[in-house]
Amino acid sequence: MLLSWRRWRKGRPFWGGLAAVLAGVEICALPLAPLKIMLQQGIAGIPSVLMGLVMIVMGLSAWFAPHYRGMAGVLTVLCAAAALVMSNLGGFLLGTVLGILGGSMIFAWQPAAPAESGAPTASGDPGNGTTPANGTAPETGTAPEAAAAAPAAPTPLEGDPR
Repeated sequence: MLLSWRRWRKGRPFWGGLAAVLAGVEICALPLAPLKIMLQQGIAGIPSVLMGLVMIVMGLSAWFAPHYRGMAGVLTVLCAAAALVMSNLGGFLLGTVLGILGGSMIFAWQPAAPAESGAPTASGDPGNGTTPANGTAPETGTAPEAAAAAPAAPTPLEGDPR
């Protein structure tokens, strides 16, 4: 159970989504005060609730549809910046700071590269330098393509004391 939770959490921008959801809750919570306070606020509370809901939805979409992370991150940052002006200083600055941080984390997140497995490749080489199952030894020579693809060693610049 714990292993599957960790695998799910690492397969998406979890912490950025959590920060975006918390920022949206903070921005939404202030205008949803008791009715007496809400009547004094008037129509100004509607953009706060809408921006908070958009931030919550973007945080959840980062969790459940991580392939939309670019759009979710940008929209979260834009809503957080707009909330600074339109919504009680963005939830007394806490919502704006959390929203910008969460949106940035969502946007910057990259999926992990697949782990190297010991599965044989198309040439029959298992990828770990051992002899394949058919008994033939792996090739040790370098192909011209591999030499061309390898990065060249850096050359010292003129005046470099090396």
